[in-house]
Amino acid sequence: MTMLAINWGNALLITGVGFGLVFTVLVLLIFIVKSFGLIFKQKPQAQAAVAAPVAAPAEVGEEEMAAIAYVLHTFYNQHDEESDVLTIRHDDVAYSPWNQKSIIF
Repeated sequence: MTMLAINWGNALLITGVGFGLVFTVLVLLIFIVKSFGLIFKQKPQAQAAVAAPVAAPAEVGEEEMAAIAYVLHTFYNQHDEESDVLTIRHDDVAYSPWNQKSIIF
């Protein structure tokens, strides 16, 4: 019989207002975030009217090619040297919150 004692009109009104408020705030936050994106968007800087002269590419000798190849090889083939020994050090510490028996929850 307690089911009949509930005022369903007020319950549904409170539920509807709650859901409406949540969705209204979510939509408002979406507009705020989008407006911040538009306000703080970086504007492209105007291109300089006078372009810098482009230098002709210089001939690359064999020594420069070897130096570039060596640098690329050492950059892409870096490996960490680690030992395969797993060590777990156990320290006997007298005080530890996990060992404390005086704390009773």
